[in-house]
Amino acid sequence: MKLLFCSDTFNAHVPDPVYAAEVAAAQAQGFECWLLDSAALFIEPDFRRAVRQIPVQPAPCLALYRGWMVPPAGYARLYAALTRKNVFLINDPAAYRFCHYLPEFYETIKEVTPRSVWLPLTDASPEGLPLDTIMALLVPFGSRPLILKDYVKSRKHEWLEACFIPDASDRAGVERVARRFVELQGAELNEGLVFREFVEFEPVGVHPKSGLPLTNEHRLFFLDGQPIYQVAYWDEADYSAVQADPAPFDFLAGIGKRVKSRFFTLDAARTVARTVAGNWLVVELGDGQVSGLPDSAGLDAFYRSLSQAASEEI
Repeated sequence: MKLLFCSDTFNAHVPDPVYAAEVAAAQAQGFECWLLDSAALFIEPDFRRAVRQIPVQPAPCLALYRGWMVPPAGYARLYAALTRKNVFLINDPAAYRFCHYLPEFYETIKEVTPRSVWLPLTDASPEGLPLDTIMALLVPFGSRPLILKDYVKSRKHEWLEACFIPDASDRAGVERVARRFVELQGAELNEGLVFREFVEFEPVGVHPKSGLPLTNEHRLFFLDGQPIYQVAYWDEADYSAVQADPAPFDFLAGIGKRVKSRFFTLDAARTVARTVAGNWLVVELGDGQVSGLPDSAGLDAFYRSLSQAASEEI
């Protein structure tokens, strides 16, 4: 299996500085690493040019991308450009979309994740919000608190301003947070709005810059249905008081087997109160190719685990 990384924006022959340490760690584990042209991938999209440094392969070759998030439509074009070189990304466009958008994967994990509803937006402007439709959608939540995000991202670091809704029945409060969220997301808003029931997770601190409540959350990477690496999610948190209770591999591995993706991440957090699913809930899924590694992650250990679990099967 080959690894594809983003190049530096201004020099397509060297890795993006953010991923340089990952490239070095991957090469140390024996991976052959190729560079995608970041300027052609993100700034002036030209997917044939983006893959110009990737050699044509004599036989079908499996590859795994590690880089910045690509919208599903762009990922499909990148996938197609690579196949013309006989290189096949580990996740096809359908698998990428499945883990990228919450409405795609929600049914797969709904019994072990906070209750969620969503609304696609045709007018992604603060003034165009269909507030009557939104309030009707929120009726099942009663007056419980909510978290707002789009199909991919939240504004969690603008916690009180554009993420947390204290009362789902408070029309003025819902409107204030939703308008601000849409305003801040701007052209980066992904597809529509997702409202998730707020669950009190075990606290491990407060983010020093944004004031976001930090929780006992862990990120697990899965390859071909098996968890291969686990790391504490927050670099800014003190996990010392909760390290005796790490995320349960067996429970989460069972969930991971249902996910329609070969390489993905599962973020799980421990609840304060026991739920019908136990004390751990799934916060999010993500495509593993565009999911970040916290600063506390051991890059050598991550790429060693990836190397040991990697397959050449396409």
